[in-house]
This record gives sequence, C-alpha cells and structure tokens, in this order.
Amino acid sequence: MKKKLLFVINTLSRAGAETALLALLNSLNPEQVEVSLFVLMGQGELVPELPGYVRVLNKSIQSESVLTAAGRKYMARTMGKAMLSRGTILRKFPYMVSQTAVMVKRGRFSVEKLLWPVLAEGAPRLEEEFDLAVAYLEGGSAYYVANFVKAKKKAAFIHIDYAQAGYNRKIDGDCYLKFDRIFTVSKEIQEPFLKIYPELAQRMDVFHNILDVQRIYRLSKEPGGFPQDFDGWKLLTVGRLKSQKALEISIDAMKLLKDSGIKARWYVLGEGDQRTFLENRIRQLELEEDFILVGAVDNPYPWFAQTDLYVQCSRYEGWGIAVQEARLLGCPVLASDCNGIREQLDNGRTGLLCSLSAQEISDSIRRLLENPAELAHYHALSEAYGLNQDGELEKLYALL
Repeated sequence: MKKKLLFVINTLSRAGAETALLALLNSLNPEQVEVSLFVLMGQGELVPELPGYVRVLNKSIQSESVLTAAGRKYMARTMGKAMLSRGTILRKFPYMVSQTAVMVKRGRFSVEKLLWPVLAEGAPRLEEEFDLAVAYLEGGSAYYVANFVKAKKKAAFIHIDYAQAGYNRKIDGDCYLKFDRIFTVSKEIQEPFLKIYPELAQRMDVFHNILDVQRIYRLSKEPGGFPQDFDGWKLLTVGRLKSQKALEISIDAMKLLKDSGIKARWYVLGEGDQRTFLENRIRQLELEEDFILVGAVDNPYPWFAQTDLYVQCSRYEGWGIAVQEARLLGCPVLASDCNGIREQLDNGRTGLLCSLSAQEISDSIRRLLENPAELAHYHALSEAYGLNQDGELEKLYALL
C-alpha cells in the first residue's frame, strides 16, 4: 500500500516557497507515495506546472495570479465564501478585532496575516485521513493542517524569520504545538521561531529547499533576459515587490551609483503590492532608465545567466531561494547581512554581504564593479557551488 502524503499551501504563486514546493513534488517517487495537494486560495501561476501524479483536492482551481485584477477578484470571492461558511465571520470576529488592535499598536498591520486563520476556518474540509500532512507555508496552511486535517502525523515548514515577518502565537492560535515535526529551511531561522515556541526545540529540523537543477540549467539557455541595447553593467534582483525586499533602499543605492558615475542598470523581476510606491520613488529620483521594474516573468533564468552581479538586499529571508538559484547559475552575489542569506553565503565567504543601507549597498556594488579580480573571485565561487540535496527527502519519508 502506498503511503498517503498531503501538502497544503496558501497559493501556488510564482514565488520562492511555491517554486521550492514544485521542485519537491517533482522529486517524490509516485511509486512509493500517493501525493495530494490542497491550495487554500485555489489559485496561482504554478498550477499548470504541477506533476501529473499530484492529486489536487480543490473542487476548482485556476492559474490566475493573485496580483492581477482577475486574480484579486477570484481571491475576494474565495475569502467571501470562507467568511460565510459555517458562521466563520461571527466566530472569528473577536479575534479580528483584538489582533487588529495589536498589529496597529506594533505598527505591523497586515491584512494577509489577519485573514489567514479566517480563510483556513472557512475553507472546505477534507474527509479522508492521510499518513502525513504537510503545511508547506506559514499562516493559513499551518492553521488549516493543525486544526482541520486528519493525519497520523503532521509536519510544518517555516520559510521565513518568523518574528521579523510579524507572526505570533495569538495569530496562529498556538497551532504549531500540534505538529510532530517542524522544518526550517535554514538553521538560522530556528532561533527566532524558538523564541516564540521554546517548548518545540526537540521537534525541529532543517530541510533545505530542493531545486530542480537540470530544469534550471535548461531554462537558463532559452531566449530572453536583458535587453541588448545597453553596454553598461547589468544588475539583477528577483523577488516580490513587498516590504520584506526593501527595494526602496536599493532604489536609493542606484541613485548614489548613478551620481558616482557608474554606468549600470538595475532590473527587478517580480510583482507585488509595492509597485506604485516604488514607481513613485523611481520617478522622484529620475531613475526611470536606470532602475527597471520588469514585472513577473515566466522564465527568470536567462536573466540570471546574463547578469554581471546579482543583488538581494532584503530586510529578512528564510533562506533566499533566488540567491541559491543565482549561485547555481554562476552569478557573483551581493546580499544584505540577514538570517538565511548569511548562512547560505557562509558569513560572506562565498558572496559579499553588506548592511541594509543605501550607502553601504552602493559602496559594495562599486567595490565589486571597480575590482574585476574580486568580482571574478565571487563568480568562480558560485560556479563551483555544489548543491547537495541528498538526504532531504529522507526526512519526509522517515515520518511516513
């Protein structure tokens, strides 16, 4: 008999954790396990890329991005149904009021985090029992698996610095107490999680993101990438246009670079709710031709392969899958000195780390671009990057 394995995730958007889940699903052996998937929001760009052997348990699911107008409309309908289902809005109203007050007081208000438990409570229930149920993301999927999925064992993945991202025990309703194993995607982000859940130390383990290496290499050779009408330095950042990525600081750094005489263009692949804010900042600094918000692209890998320098200056990360992909494709990397990335770059030995300030970022980019030997050194370190994924899947199979 095959073991029954369920994954639950909030959306299947084209983002780091979702991309890592797709690679993980492709790595599983369908001869050993029956793989099922439930997507709380029932949507995301990666839906068409799911392996054929994955059984999708949503009654309806579509590939519209949550960032498009049509996607937001679909998301609103899903949330509306959840609120009206089983009197969810009435039961969760006191929670919403109290948590809104807490978030506003802390200056960390987030509609997304406020509504994940509401969505999870109102989502359809799964009647069957599984051998292992995995909440692959924080927020709604963790709350849903902990409270509403029947499984012999349960595991949860943590992809971020839990405290920095604004989570707390009240928001998630102590749901992590109900999991048999909690995987963090890096060692460093265990510490902030354990400050919130110190009693769970014995249930923790590290599960590094799995990448589909051959697919990434293949896609990197396809047409696409940077425009060919510019002969200066090409800088690249890949990530959602969200506060976590601190792109307004990178914009300020680009202004300093330009004023110093460096001939460069900085391209950002990704979409998000900060686009208008960032576009206004770009206009204010007259950087329309220097800092380009490309938007989401289906295949970012030719961009990685062609860039002169990959830059990831975030406020916090769990591991930084885009940094991992950049290294896999031989990019020299400059990144902010934060959890996850610091660990991945071996405290600055395999990529340059800097503090999260416009001046420091600008100075670090100039240092690399004006010192070809140092830039070549980090390029060579990335080219020598050996991705060892042996043993990661065994951590899941062991729970079965």
